[in-house]
Amino acid sequence: MASQPQRKCQLSEKIGQSSFGLLSRRDFLCLGAGIGISGLAGQPEGAESRAVPVGGEAYRPDFPLFDCHVHLDGSTIEQVADLSKKLGVRFGIVEHAGTKENKYPKVLSNDQELQAHLDMLEGKGVYRAVQAEWIDWASCFSAAMLAKLDYVLMDAMTFPGRDGQRVKLWEKEAPERVDLSDPERFMDRFVDWHVKLISEQPIDLLGNTSWLPPPLANRYDQLWTPERVRRVVQTAARYGVAIEISASYRLPKLGFLKIAKEEGVRFAFGTNGRYPNMGKLDYCLQIAETLRLRQADMFRPGLDRRKKG
Repeated sequence: MASQPQRKCQLSEKIGQSSFGLLSRRDFLCLGAGIGISGLAGQPEGAESRAVPVGGEAYRPDFPLFDCHVHLDGSTIEQVADLSKKLGVRFGIVEHAGTKENKYPKVLSNDQELQAHLDMLEGKGVYRAVQAEWIDWASCFSAAMLAKLDYVLMDAMTFPGRDGQRVKLWEKEAPERVDLSDPERFMDRFVDWHVKLISEQPIDLLGNTSWLPPPLANRYDQLWTPERVRRVVQTAARYGVAIEISASYRLPKLGFLKIAKEEGVRFAFGTNGRYPNMGKLDYCLQIAETLRLRQADMFRPGLDRRKKG
């Protein structure tokens, strides 16, 4: 009998042969058995019936798989494109975009740099996107150039510090620059920040949604109250901004996503992956089964661009 990693690899190769096709019921259940889909739903491992809701119809996603949050750091587009075909997961390649004040190995800061990024991805079978940085990012580009993108992703992880300057909340010095001593007060500001970005920035997709700074991460369920979740997701629904289900962070948690679905938000899968750790959508597929996600619930890169609202 093949080992679990071998079964998952065999499944990935089978999916890849279908040119980003849909998962069959058998294949989806095979993947679910390999990653423990039943654990999320609170059901016992091993029973195929876990994928059969009341009414007898097994869940099968009716949408192609894509990973909207892929970075090329340390790899080539050829390597990544080959992996995409092998896994049967279409990748959305994002590069940081904004002023050079944003400190990353590469930041696109003008039309010429963005055009070069688009040219590199042309004809590679990937979506062409950027990860917007800070609230001044769009001033770097013309509207005509931004219109060439399949989508714009942004997250709330860069946050105004005590002095109003940008702070990367994941860095170890962040607690010194952002007051986390009162978690409830910070959360109110953090939710306000989410709402500001969603409502004011010309973005299509909110990445790494509901992530918290490391000192607060173990209080997720306490701090992400239903009221705070609804403020974020209702704003996203109003402005047509989709929410990323992050396979790497395993966020947002199920409770957050249930509310988002109730409010009519669309979803996208993402890993924030670097080669070869992209396209690993285990958590996303768990959520898809639990919430019974259908095509109507999913963001469509290149089609669902930001509407003015």
